[in-house]
Amino acid sequence: MSATTVSVTRPVRVLRRIWIFPVLAVMLGFALLLGMGIGAVPIPPDAVVAILLSKVGISLEPVVSQQQIAVLWNIRLPRVVLGGLVGAALAVSGALLQGIFRNPLADPGLIGVSSGAALGAVFTIISGVAVFDIYTLPVAAFLAGAATTLLVYRLSRRHGRTDIAMLLLVGLALNALAGATTGLLTYLADDAQLRSIVFWTLGGLGGALWETVLAATPPILLVLVLAPRLGFYLNLFALGEAEARHLGVNIEWVKRFAVLMAALATGAAVALTGPIGFIGLIVPHMVRLAIGPDHRLLIPACAFGGAILLVFADLLARTLAAPAEIPVGLLTSFAGGPFFLALILRTRRQYGLS
Repeated sequence: MSATTVSVTRPVRVLRRIWIFPVLAVMLGFALLLGMGIGAVPIPPDAVVAILLSKVGISLEPVVSQQQIAVLWNIRLPRVVLGGLVGAALAVSGALLQGIFRNPLADPGLIGVSSGAALGAVFTIISGVAVFDIYTLPVAAFLAGAATTLLVYRLSRRHGRTDIAMLLLVGLALNALAGATTGLLTYLADDAQLRSIVFWTLGGLGGALWETVLAATPPILLVLVLAPRLGFYLNLFALGEAEARHLGVNIEWVKRFAVLMAALATGAAVALTGPIGFIGLIVPHMVRLAIGPDHRLLIPACAFGGAILLVFADLLARTLAAPAEIPVGLLTSFAGGPFFLALILRTRRQYGLS
């Protein structure tokens, strides 16, 4: 193949991959529309659009009731917006960590954020501390998750460098320790505290308010804006750390920044919704199958994919057992467990271990 053919083919391939973003944007809009419209109080799509536009002074034909307006604006809209933000945060965190570890099995839970945040939240429930009123639990969860991640990072450094294998091992050890401590605190809880702990640790969007959306937006948006800047460097990471260093990549800076972004996004998400598993594992893998391993496209596409998946999962959680509600964390775990097992078996076959 001539150089001219290669130069023409490469932009065509990139253009085809970029078309994934309009498709994902349409899918996200569809997911949000369904999430806002389906429920105990049904709201038709035209009514959803009319209510949203009425908030900016645009009046349309559909007649809507005050009940529909109240349900949409105060319950469903903050819920789907929070679901979109949290899904995007978890998926982007997964893509970053898989790029750093160079392993499609990596997950945000590996660096200790989820288990640390759970420990902070459970301790707050048991102690009854309410320094920040309704924000006490998410603040405590976020700080505990960030502290656990910082400890993992510090313990994994050797001779001024971050050892990825050590980072994984220390993360697993601290995850086990935090999990055991959380279990002990749960054992000491009374009935009322136990119900709160179980509700939080299963993961869900049932407590979504505009206040929680506003609390989640700044850290998650910061990560969604900054994370794609790592795409080029993570592509070089795929060649190996030594090769990336020879190509001029500041290895330590990339590791620190990627872990910081993953910890910030996952910590903010877990602090507000509880641990919701496997989003950070499933979405990057599915997006990678669709558009390839280029992290410059993979990371922003994962943001869309994570938002779509969690909004749809929450819709199923609300409707499958209506009027009861299944915790969305349970739903993603039921889907993610078999997916993870299939991914492990596929990886084993690729390396000739079966």
